Amino acid sequence: MSAPTRPMAPGRPSTPSPERTRPPGRRLGVRSGVMLAVTGLAGLVAFGWPLLVSPTGPLSPVQAPLVFALVLPLLLAVVVAELSGNGLDVKGLAMLGVLSAVGAVLRPLSTGTAGMEPIFFLLILGGRVFGPGFGFVQGAVTMFTSALLTGGVGPWLPYQMLAAGFVGLGAGLLPARLRGRAEVTMLAAYGLVTGFAYGWAMDFAFWPFALGTSTQFSFDPDAGALANLHTFVLYNVATSMGWNLGRGLTSVVLIVLLAPGLLHVLRRAARRAAFVRADKVLPKREGPGAPEE
Repeated sequence: MSAPTRPMAPGRPSTPSPERTRPPGRRLGVRSGVMLAVTGLAGLVAFGWPLLVSPTGPLSPVQAPLVFALVLPLLLAVVVAELSGNGLDVKGLAMLGVLSAVGAVLRPLSTGTAGMEPIFFLLILGGRVFGPGFGFVQGAVTMFTSALLTGGVGPWLPYQMLAAGFVGLGAGLLPARLRGRAEVTMLAAYGLVTGFAYGWAMDFAFWPFALGTSTQFSFDPDAGALANLHTFVLYNVATSMGWNLGRGLTSVVLIVLLAPGLLHVLRRAARRAAFVRADKVLPKREGPGAPEE
């Protein structure tokens, strides 16, 4: 006669569920997705409107406050959408504050010398771990806070907030299944690309008004969009290649050196802060063998 099987201790599952051990990573909720799409469209208009409407005269001092007035409501709308969609909670807001504060402290360390700006790797890691909505808000808040600390408030600030927000947003949209060396390689490549993309976006925001109309690199309101883009590429390569390359390489080096450890720390913090996808919550089990709450 075989010995009776030993009953399973109540409250302890036999094997851990793969859904509970999966590293945190969230899909965009409907509200967050809509608001980020609207924000992205508004950002493209804010940066690229000279290609659609020919500007006349110098840069108006009213333009930057108008862009800033556009950015703040969109930023708040993304936060509200994340909160209402269970993508962000009080612990998530606390984590957002911590990462934004660290980024704001990192920025003055280099003062942008030769393009070496260490904050972008942190934006990439934050967006990677906590999602695109979180990454967008982290980038915008980090730029705003660091500008207050460094006295960098000016007409460029709303554009910096948008551009940095898009860096964090894009990191959250990268393929989620990669881990280990493949993930670090992907993030390093993304850091290099966004180092250039951020510089291009910021240069283009003021290029139509920066050189006047008398140089070979000047914006021509009578030329077409493609002709002006060609002129801008030449202008950017001649004036900003070193800065953009320095920014991208700084992100690559920091990601290769620090990302493996920081990703582990951030993901552990995400689990403890209950950053889980709403569509991946296990149904509640009752009776013997049900997992403890």
